[in-house]
Amino acid sequence: MAGHSQFKNIMYRKGKQDAARSRLFGKLAREITVAAKLGLPDPAMNPRLRAAVLAARAENMPKDNIERAIKKSQGGDAEVYEEIRYEGYGPGGIAIIVEALTDNRNRTAGEVRATFSKNGGNLAETGAVSFMFDRVGVVEFDAKAAGADAMLEAAIDAGADDVVSSENGHEIYTAQDSLAEVAKALEAKFGEPRKAALVWKPQNTLSVDDDQGEKLLRLIETLEEHDDVQNVYANFEVSDALVSKMSA
Repeated sequence: MAGHSQFKNIMYRKGKQDAARSRLFGKLAREITVAAKLGLPDPAMNPRLRAAVLAARAENMPKDNIERAIKKSQGGDAEVYEEIRYEGYGPGGIAIIVEALTDNRNRTAGEVRATFSKNGGNLAETGAVSFMFDRVGVVEFDAKAAGADAMLEAAIDAGADDVVSSENGHEIYTAQDSLAEVAKALEAKFGEPRKAALVWKPQNTLSVDDDQGEKLLRLIETLEEHDDVQNVYANFEVSDALVSKMSA
């Protein structure tokens, strides 16, 4: 099991409690509000907002919540959030990137640093690990959207760089500047994707043993539970046995 998206699958299999779902909706709404505030409040004219709305729909966030988050961005009393990236190392020397939206930089930095320390990791300077990742666009479709060959052909025609297909779906990777164009072309052919966003893709992944892997997964889970943290990326692989254990 490698990287970030598979870790999220573990979380899904655990089942979503009401508190976790409420926290997730809060994060999604915050991203929608920030995206709408930075650009136009129209998803068709604002790629980042479009990505945020897609993410919200994928989690079955009510339409009213989405529209309320967009409207909130246009009000004079809308909160001001700062985008911050934290970089550090987890157990086994695994590189971790944390993306946050916060209205209090000092509070968030202190809490993220404490989370790393309490879970066998350490926070590093910005740039310490990001060189091990590529900043790319990804468009995701469910496996039923198309066969692997059809998706690969369409992705090549759309100008994508790489396609990874599995029973969990299709991940189409593209240069960050081409994300909107590639997503639009694929959507015209296969319908609305479940995700279209910029991500940090590890250039290589490192294997960790089950002991380190369990500690690492708990660190990532704790980070993702923080209200200010939007995304967590890491360059690791763990065993299928550990996946089963953490899913139980």
